[in-house]
Amino acid sequence: MNSLNIRTDACELDFLSLGALVHRLDPGLIPFRKARSFDIHVSGGEYNVSANLADCFGLKTGVATAMVKYPIGELVQARVREAGVTPFYKWFDHDGVRGPNIATVYSDRGLGVRAPVVFYNRSNEAGSLLKPGDFDWKKIFASGVRWFHSGGIFAALSETTAELIIEGMQAAKAAGAIVSFDLNYRAKLWAAIGGLKRTHEVMGRIVENVDVLIGNEEDLQKGLGITGPDVHATSKLDPEVFFKSIDGVVHKYPNIKGVATTLREVHSTNRHEWAAVVWLNGHRYISPTTHLDVHDRIGGGDGFAAGLIYGLITGRSPEEALRLGWAHGALLTTFPGDVTMAKLEEVEAFAKGGSARVQR
Repeated sequence: MNSLNIRTDACELDFLSLGALVHRLDPGLIPFRKARSFDIHVSGGEYNVSANLADCFGLKTGVATAMVKYPIGELVQARVREAGVTPFYKWFDHDGVRGPNIATVYSDRGLGVRAPVVFYNRSNEAGSLLKPGDFDWKKIFASGVRWFHSGGIFAALSETTAELIIEGMQAAKAAGAIVSFDLNYRAKLWAAIGGLKRTHEVMGRIVENVDVLIGNEEDLQKGLGITGPDVHATSKLDPEVFFKSIDGVVHKYPNIKGVATTLREVHSTNRHEWAAVVWLNGHRYISPTTHLDVHDRIGGGDGFAAGLIYGLITGRSPEEALRLGWAHGALLTTFPGDVTMAKLEEVEAFAKGGSARVQR
């Protein structure tokens, strides 16, 4: 048992996320400045977890987000339907010139010693316009939701998005749902709305409503202002670095029941060492460490979160839940795009120590 008191009665949704949807333009190995064509990936840190849980793990999931009435919006809606995620849209009209827009993410994957590059156009983003009152939480939660999730990227989009997260979390708690939050600290986003002081104030108010926190030691230190070891002076794979920060987190936020993160040592763009850890109700759990041959690293952390949450929702032991998150995050880095292409049996097999030998 994982001691989170997750609802076991009939619920319309197992999982609901709140965040902004984006579309990522990906020319693959070609640097973006040299690109002549690209793939379009629909994603969003919070949405990715919903999509992974629906498509790979077969849970009933939803996303509360902004949607714009224009062709890019129609493309995004189609991908959401394809993933099997139930949408709750706040609609915006596009003026034909300036927006509001679905944000664009530009990336190339890099190779070997050449690092991946990611940059953004979040100008006049519909997601940043979301505010308290935009969703009828009472109606959404009336049919039952087991787990509610949001993240730090959405919190940093504007003055109003963090307030919406808190509103949603409080409605989720009142309805008996577990609440999780992925810190996902992004310095550039927070600098635009007040810097570290603003970050700590906003993130702190959000985390007061959270049961399960996802974030590495740098997220904890920069996002929450928790003191801890120098993250640049220690091994990225040392779980003790992460666990030393946990005491400060749970002392400051006694409502926190679980904290989880991935551990990644990057040797080159395509060679990583990968592990994960969970602290749950005072107990520590550590995954194996595995070598990754990475195709596309974006979304690996969201893949970990999805597998971990699936394990917890379905009553697996903390060790099993951690292994499922570790395995699914690892598999996700072998696919193009931000969301999963894995099958549950593949995740289960790898979590139990399966190999990459050919399946005949």
